[in-house]
Amino acid sequence: MNVFRAWFVRYASDPQLVSLILILLAGLALVLFAGQLVTPVLAALVIAYLCDAPVERLERWHVPRSLGAALMAVMLILAVVWVSFALLPLLTRQAGQVIQELPGLVHRSQDWIRSLPAQYPSLITRGQINGLVSSMSIDFGEWRQALVSRSLMVGAGLLYLTVYMVLVPLMVFFMLRDKRLLMRWCGGFVPKNGALLRRVWDEVNVQLGNYIRGKALEILIVWIAAYLVFWALGLNYAMLLSALVGFSVLVPYVGAFGMTIPVMLVAYAQWGMETETLTVLVAYTVLQMADGNVLVPILFSEAVNLHPVAIITAVLFFGGIWGFWGVFFAIPLATLVHAVINAWPRQGTAIGAAMPDETSGTTP
Repeated sequence: MNVFRAWFVRYASDPQLVSLILILLAGLALVLFAGQLVTPVLAALVIAYLCDAPVERLERWHVPRSLGAALMAVMLILAVVWVSFALLPLLTRQAGQVIQELPGLVHRSQDWIRSLPAQYPSLITRGQINGLVSSMSIDFGEWRQALVSRSLMVGAGLLYLTVYMVLVPLMVFFMLRDKRLLMRWCGGFVPKNGALLRRVWDEVNVQLGNYIRGKALEILIVWIAAYLVFWALGLNYAMLLSALVGFSVLVPYVGAFGMTIPVMLVAYAQWGMETETLTVLVAYTVLQMADGNVLVPILFSEAVNLHPVAIITAVLFFGGIWGFWGVFFAIPLATLVHAVINAWPRQGTAIGAAMPDETSGTTP
């Protein structure tokens, strides 16, 4: 009890730590109770992070910040229009074709599994295979009926998506144009002696900016590389699969492993157990190895190096409390937690000594 009282007196008496804890609790409450409502704002913040560097560069070239922000917003709107009218219909069409071919794919997989006891009688029994095939049985009629019954929900989701496509570019424009004003407004909630908060913010600002820009570039490079590989090998649904492979890098380790199954299934449905299927799997493995061992070290050389266990834990935790967007923002949120842990005063160190001297002008 005395240990807890001493810990509480040590940390609760410092206004900087109390302010940091309150801000973190408020952010957690916002995610838990209003995560879906603030999703467009968070998406706009992410895009504004991506676009801030070009706007800053334009400012150094004596281009007014309002004009630079307007140019970024126009480019964003053009990108949204291209995705809506060119890319999205293609992906939707290929996804519909995959759904139509799924029953045949499952039946072919079951036939191949049933042939295993004849090829490897000493390893697999027919009873084991029958149990496995029974577990793979799917009522596709009921499954399709469930998809149709949810079409109204999908339509509502598309309506919200359309609204977001209008609101997000607008918010990005104002965030870019009024960045300094917004930063001053947020700074008004920080205590005057806020060295700890500034230390956390400086680290998060640098690391998060590097991460978001690097991850966006990684998605684009992996998407294009995967499409070129799948197209060169003649794999069906190359655009759909490459898009999924590109966005799978948002979840390190888990995404790369999870996308192996769709790629393998599409290749097997197209060629069966032939050399072409093995070639696709080898090419996909090489692509993932190049991403993890070459591309990621180059793009994220200045970003925070989170341990794989920390990354997977962040994905599971934030995905569990926030769904898809929790998975999407898992690494940035883990970066915030990492910055707080780094800035937190260590045992035996005075809180004031752990903070930089505001009057000296030095930075941590």
